[in-house]
Amino acid sequence: MYKLLIVDDEPIIRKGIKQLIDFKGLFIDEVYEAEDGIQALDLVRVKRPNIVLADINMPNMDGLTLARAVKAQDRNIRVGIITGYDYFDYAVAAIKVGVDDFLLKPVSRNDIQELLRKLVNEIQENEAHLRALESLESLQLLANGGNARNLEYRETILQAMDTYLADPTFSLKRLAEAVNLSTGYLSTVFKQILGIPFQEYLTIMRLERSKILLLVTSCKVYEVAEKVGFEDPNYFSSSFKKRFGVSPNSFRDVMRGDPS
Repeated sequence: MYKLLIVDDEPIIRKGIKQLIDFKGLFIDEVYEAEDGIQALDLVRVKRPNIVLADINMPNMDGLTLARAVKAQDRNIRVGIITGYDYFDYAVAAIKVGVDDFLLKPVSRNDIQELLRKLVNEIQENEAHLRALESLESLQLLANGGNARNLEYRETILQAMDTYLADPTFSLKRLAEAVNLSTGYLSTVFKQILGIPFQEYLTIMRLERSKILLLVTSCKVYEVAEKVGFEDPNYFSSSFKKRFGVSPNSFRDVMRGDPS
């Protein structure tokens, strides 16, 4: 769920936005108000909103100055500005200070609803991207684990595992054939290099890869399971929940901001 800060020197405007917008449908559960940029900055520091929606023409601090100050504090905060100024001149100025979107007066309820929806979508996409990067980092850490013995085999082994990851029939024997080692010797070398047995490593690698697919694709759970080498979607789901504490669908919903 997300937090919104509405900044306008006219109370009736702030009240109108709070009453007319479907915040629940936008996954916004906290809405704050400020009557000028100075008060808004104080709230940004304390409440850490995800989105700031401000009028450009306000006393003490105009909307563009506020946008610049907000981005200086946290560039991930999305800023939307409502303006009645000349479109081209304003667009140039807004881009320079990092405004994410803006509306030209007069604005309707639908205009504000769609602007907020766009900003929420951008936040969710950014969160999904960050989660995917975290999963990639987990895979990298996994690949860099183990001790220093027999490291000459590491890259060959990892490359082969990446190549055959989606093959449900992939086994230690198949890996041994791919890297030209006996199965028994490879089993010992594998654990020395990566710190855990082959099958455990393969399962973790597949589950970490599945997190990336869940976040950056619209594939169904059974399709994700197939892409990472699980023949049985139910076994995939139970393995995923055992490792991460949630089902694949719940993981995707939570990371994308859908509490349902």
